[in-house]
Amino acid sequence: MDTGAYSGALHCSKIKVVIRKSDGKRVLRFTPSDNHAHTTEVTKFVRSYVRSSTGHRVKRYLFDTEVVIKGVTYCIRIGLSNRSDMNYEILIGRRFLSDNNILVDARINQELDIDREKKS
Repeated sequence: MDTGAYSGALHCSKIKVVIRKSDGKRVLRFTPSDNHAHTTEVTKFVRSYVRSSTGHRVKRYLFDTEVVIKGVTYCIRIGLSNRSDMNYEILIGRRFLSDNNILVDARINQELDIDREKKS
């Protein structure tokens, strides 16, 4: 899990705002993790500036959702981004971690490789 940035992000493709034909509502439609079989829609979202991994200000779509960590459900605001160049598909931002008194033990990641197999 990536925790370096201020706010959270989820790797997605095909991010676009569309008018849903069934009810005429404006929705944010995206495909998480390049899973072309699963498209997600949210009706409550904002577009805001965030700082990218390269330090530039970019506009991203953000929405509120829930994340479960160690059996506890938390509300979190997540931005949508193409994270294909990153090691992890999801980034849990340090603001969320701090606000919820969650500590990530980086030693665990150092003992495991990207495929979650023990390093020798």
